[in-house]
Amino acid sequence: MKNSRIVGVGHYVPERVVTNQDLEKLMDTSDEWIVERTGIKERRYFNYEKDTCANMATKATKMALERAEVDVNEIDLIVFATITPDYMFPGSGVLMQRELGLDKKAIAALDIRNACSGFIYGLSIADQFIKTGMYKTVAVVGAEIQSSALEFSDRQRHVSIIFGDGAGAVILQATDESGKGILSTHMHSDGTYAEELYVRDPGSSRKREERLTPEMLEGVNIKAHMNGNLVFKHAVVRFMEVITEALMANGKTKEDIDLLIPHQANLRITNFIQQKLQLDEEKVFSNIQKYGNTTGASIPIALSEAWSEGKIKENDLVCLAAFGSGFTWASALINW
Repeated sequence: MKNSRIVGVGHYVPERVVTNQDLEKLMDTSDEWIVERTGIKERRYFNYEKDTCANMATKATKMALERAEVDVNEIDLIVFATITPDYMFPGSGVLMQRELGLDKKAIAALDIRNACSGFIYGLSIADQFIKTGMYKTVAVVGAEIQSSALEFSDRQRHVSIIFGDGAGAVILQATDESGKGILSTHMHSDGTYAEELYVRDPGSSRKREERLTPEMLEGVNIKAHMNGNLVFKHAVVRFMEVITEALMANGKTKEDIDLLIPHQANLRITNFIQQKLQLDEEKVFSNIQKYGNTTGASIPIALSEAWSEGKIKENDLVCLAAFGSGFTWASALINW
């Protein structure tokens, strides 16, 4: 059976930097308040005149292809993770296919929407396709534009300070090397808490005339709702569980981890996990300080930056882990 190996990583973040001081001018908040609760200093917001979810993903993918020295025409499948697609439908995967010039080749494009866990879910899907031999080269991307949906008001400040925009991508290819590449992936969900982190409207389970009303646009149900305390309590538990699961499945221990890249949700969560695993600071990668929470894009952006900074080397054991809306959580263990 083939294994799948990450041969290239890439990312793209918009040019516009939005600092905590910028947000102080829009709502009742402060740099101290934001940093204490999230660790975030700044984030990136898209330029609506030139950035789309699909073209940010395309730029990240082109960087990954260049680093991998892989021709774009080798891509057999696109797996696109986002909860902020350019359109209600079709998904952004086909838009990225078109921007890469692969529309005439008619390759498959698959969109998934598992929020913060989306990229690892996508990685697992791509891994299975490669293992079966159906595809040889897969682009897995996570991309989000969240700033256009944020409400910069006191009632939504606990959400609006957190999120940013960006995209990350990896190129996955088949390899015959035993024990190389993705060793295992692990995915879980618990719908009990679906409404603790969600956007309710516009939903299809409403009367036709209520699908999207002026009142909805003025209300909070079209904005993200997050029970921050509950999310934090579940996140720290599930992160530990799914990381331990990946290690045990491969006969590894926490001491074997060379680099842990968690979803960049909150620096307090990352620090908690680091302490529980007793990992040295240099073995846990964080960039939430610069980009905020970019949901499905956070892990591939962090993966790309970690690689470019020389923090990931050949034969390193890299662990990815995420937790988010659904609730969903997932991990992947990789022999680089």
